[in-house]
Amino acid sequence: MTRPFSGIRVLDFTQVFAGPFGSYQLALLGADVIKIERPGGEDMRFSPPSKLWAERAMAPMWASANANKRDLALDLKDPDAVAALRHMAKSADVVMENFRPGVMDRLGLGYEALSEINPRLIYCAVSGFGQNGPDRETAAYDGRIQATSGIMSVTGHAETGPVRAGFAVCDAIGGMTAAFAVASALFQRSHTGRGQMVDVAMLDAALSFMSPAVVEYLVAGHLQGQYGNQAVSRKPTANLFRAGDGHLLLAVNNEKQFRALCAALGREDLPEDPRFADWDARTAHADELRDIVEAAFADGGAEVWEDRLEEAGAPSARIRSIAEAVGHRQIAHRDVLQEVEGPWGPMRLVGSGFRLAHGSGAIDRPPPLPGQHSEEVLREAGVDEALLQRLLANAGETAAGGETP
Repeated sequence: MTRPFSGIRVLDFTQVFAGPFGSYQLALLGADVIKIERPGGEDMRFSPPSKLWAERAMAPMWASANANKRDLALDLKDPDAVAALRHMAKSADVVMENFRPGVMDRLGLGYEALSEINPRLIYCAVSGFGQNGPDRETAAYDGRIQATSGIMSVTGHAETGPVRAGFAVCDAIGGMTAAFAVASALFQRSHTGRGQMVDVAMLDAALSFMSPAVVEYLVAGHLQGQYGNQAVSRKPTANLFRAGDGHLLLAVNNEKQFRALCAALGREDLPEDPRFADWDARTAHADELRDIVEAAFADGGAEVWEDRLEEAGAPSARIRSIAEAVGHRQIAHRDVLQEVEGPWGPMRLVGSGFRLAHGSGAIDRPPPLPGQHSEEVLREAGVDEALLQRLLANAGETAAGGETP
């Protein structure tokens, strides 16, 4: 079955994670994504902690966002390479890049230059702070955006201070926003026939995803603090609790769920206790309620209590490691994790986060090796044989001689 972006060609100049994660979403859904990479490969190919996979130029974080792509290695300081890319841009649908603003313009590969030769081109620039404004040239890092956006101010415990998320949440948000923005521009082009510049700022995207907390302040003047593992409902039974050999995250937010929790604990008397008769009283006596819940949870493991609470109708989940999460029965049923044959054997990777009735995203090919498809892509583009051989040779020499900015 044809996928949504089959027939769409993307020239992908992105690197690190935010940009590549965005183009990866398009590649999963059928786009022909050609990753333009400096000879030898970008830094993320060699990132820790796995020394073995870094030595293979296939560090897991890099591999997580680059399957389904073809890899073209070119030295962007070579005028002939730039000329070849401008030629390829004539028939491309999308260009994606996440250099600092102005870098692509100086190379002759910016939006103004490429839109002149291809007015239908969708040009997506992903950056930390956007293409305009006083901070436009400020370097973007996930932690920096977490700090600047206010995410860290509402994450952590009041006693210990701010904490950053345990994964590159702002990179992921920026990448997913870029994929949605490109899809939107392509849909609009189907009506107007016109391409356009798409400006994605990670800071903007982070605020968009944080809109409940942001609007709570803008509208009501309420500034959210650090509430640890407590839910945004601020209910004392929507929090993290110790349970035997682990922890349980309870999501008990309404009266029916509270009574179900009490029944599962064997404490049907609690709703009649004046200390716990309503949510105001429960909040005022939250520490006492916690002691009662954790005393009951101590008798049995977290997995046992998870099942018992689920049966009773009290929402909860035990804290799973990533190793446990990827083996979850629901994950297996949904086919989120997909296997593809790589250069060193099978690789399990993460696919699309949604399913379509037809044409869903799928992983067809492993993340590419540096320059793996250079000759193939250049021949498809109709590059003259003599120039093709020179570009390939120059890319090889550059890779042997060191990094290219």
